[in-house]
Amino acid sequence: MSAAREEMSGLETALSHANKLLAVNPSLAAQQADEILKVIPNQPNALILFALAQDRLGNADSAIELLRQLIQIQANWALPYLELGLILRRSGNVSDALIAVQSAVSLKPDLPKAWLALANLYAEIGDNHASDNAYSRHLQYSVTDSQLISAASALVENRIPDAEYILKNYLKQYPTDVAAIRMLAEVAARLGRDIDCENLLARCIELAPSFHHARQNYALILNRLNKGEDAMAQAAILLQIEPDNLSYLNIKAVALNKLGDCTEAIKLYEAILKKHSQYSKIWHSFGHTLKTAGFQERAVQSYRNSIQLEPTSGEAYWSLANLKTFRFTEHDVAEMKLQLLRQDLTNEDRFHFDFAIAKALEDQREYAESFKHYEKGNQLRKTLIHYSYERNQQKVEECKALFTSEFFYERRDFGITSAEPIFILGMPRSGSTLLEQILSSHSLVEGTMELPDVISITKSLYRKLKGPNAKTYYPELLEMSQEESVSFGERYLAKTQVHRKQGLPFFIDKMPNNFAHIALIQLILPNAKIIDARRHPLACCFSNFKQHFARGQNFSYCLEDIGRYYRDYVELMAHFESVLPGRIHCVNYECIVENTEQELGRLLDYCGLPFEENCLRFFENDRPVRTASSEQVRQPIYKEGVDHWRHYEAWLGKLKNVLGPVLELYPEVPIFKRG
Repeated sequence: MSAAREEMSGLETALSHANKLLAVNPSLAAQQADEILKVIPNQPNALILFALAQDRLGNADSAIELLRQLIQIQANWALPYLELGLILRRSGNVSDALIAVQSAVSLKPDLPKAWLALANLYAEIGDNHASDNAYSRHLQYSVTDSQLISAASALVENRIPDAEYILKNYLKQYPTDVAAIRMLAEVAARLGRDIDCENLLARCIELAPSFHHARQNYALILNRLNKGEDAMAQAAILLQIEPDNLSYLNIKAVALNKLGDCTEAIKLYEAILKKHSQYSKIWHSFGHTLKTAGFQERAVQSYRNSIQLEPTSGEAYWSLANLKTFRFTEHDVAEMKLQLLRQDLTNEDRFHFDFAIAKALEDQREYAESFKHYEKGNQLRKTLIHYSYERNQQKVEECKALFTSEFFYERRDFGITSAEPIFILGMPRSGSTLLEQILSSHSLVEGTMELPDVISITKSLYRKLKGPNAKTYYPELLEMSQEESVSFGERYLAKTQVHRKQGLPFFIDKMPNNFAHIALIQLILPNAKIIDARRHPLACCFSNFKQHFARGQNFSYCLEDIGRYYRDYVELMAHFESVLPGRIHCVNYECIVENTEQELGRLLDYCGLPFEENCLRFFENDRPVRTASSEQVRQPIYKEGVDHWRHYEAWLGKLKNVLGPVLELYPEVPIFKRG
């Protein structure tokens, strides 16, 4: 053996020995690596081992310096970038850690450990979309099963149907594979199947309690579903593992906000931002909490801080626009238009910029140019979602066929006797937040939020149905027993209790989409009040077209789809009025604006409540408000908004045609005939 080969063999033996010592005795590992470096200065493998040993010995600063030195020598080697990023993250320097790990995956894209680290780092700064993509890359390069590799690749490339098909087949063979279950949960999330996503992630952490990434995703989806109490419980588990993890702290703050504890949420955000003021997404989340609590000026500043850190954030600009009462400067508009010229802008940022610019131009009375941006934003958003107006119409037909006067008469003894809930439902952007603010100003009524609990019951009923032809949960209501109806009514009251902070006799559930579930509400809560918030068809439909919803309301990104949806809504409400006469109280937005005191009297009479002057001074109510109208309902009623849609009437021809008699006869309702 030559001297060179002997020297190489000796080096490999020494490095191997030092590597084994690293896990059990980092002090000896450091000594071994140091000896190698004395013989071969700057030997890369010895240098990285020496750095890792220093980190394990508690000398993080020394380890960071050594790794930076190594990167100067070996600029194209991914491993020191990764190890540097991991140490920086543990040291609390998330920004530099992110840069280091991004460099690692840039140099070696098939390094699974680096993608996992990147997923965790993105999650910490609140970029959940980037985190999920990085985690898909981690799976793509870490799993060995060819089916999972294919599924992960499909997720990375956003081929969602392919990923779903592969994963469902794989899980038939291996039903407890947590990596596959977690990937299928991501598929469900991307398709907007939030309940499926929740159940899959719950199964993940049941099978693998230490699967922290799945638990984090589980907490996020619980927050999205307004299950703040459950999200808090998951955040507590995660924070026991990493008390200073930004992502876990953010989950807790969002959960506090969902539970109506804005004061504690604000305190937590303030504490986070004292240490970590450099993260755009955290400032953005803080802005949402401040907006909910009614601190508009602070919310504006928080959104502006987010923009300063991330000028490409179309969502932050839209959050400013979504305050409704905020006005952009000329400089703001110029900046937004400049960002739209970027070729590297994501579709999500692009449509957010279009919506924000459209709102700015609307405020400047430049209606033609404003409409162009609303149209562009909606067209792009529509390409990223799925909505079938035909399916919605089929649901209406099925609902009308099944839920007749005879159906309800036969079940007249169903449900629980409680009259505590007051449901405000109807189309989004119909004035429901105004009605909620008025009623919640009454001393006997508590305003909560858009509660998910009725829809949660519908999902559980839908899952009981078998066969591919089941389009709705409605057939399950035919089979529901009187005992089951009582059980569901009790479940609803129990689940909503967490949102009732004041102990008042009545509370409001303002989920607009509950209008599709009136049959269920009647069966389980026959004494609950149901208020239909209705607004002029063109005013309501165009207001939906102008609104970018964070999630859901997929009908709202095309004027013709919105018109059909409004028409279906009016038809369904007319049906329930005919089979349950007098059961639902309809409030026209224009009437309550024009004759507030008179309409308030009718509303309170329907609810069985005495008149209170506070209801007329609803704008002084400082309760948290979570909808897009939060700032508008903190002001007295203004009549100018009633006919604001007329500025855009020149471009609403298709909408008018679709609405037909529903528009022509408003506020009267046409006779609907399906042929």
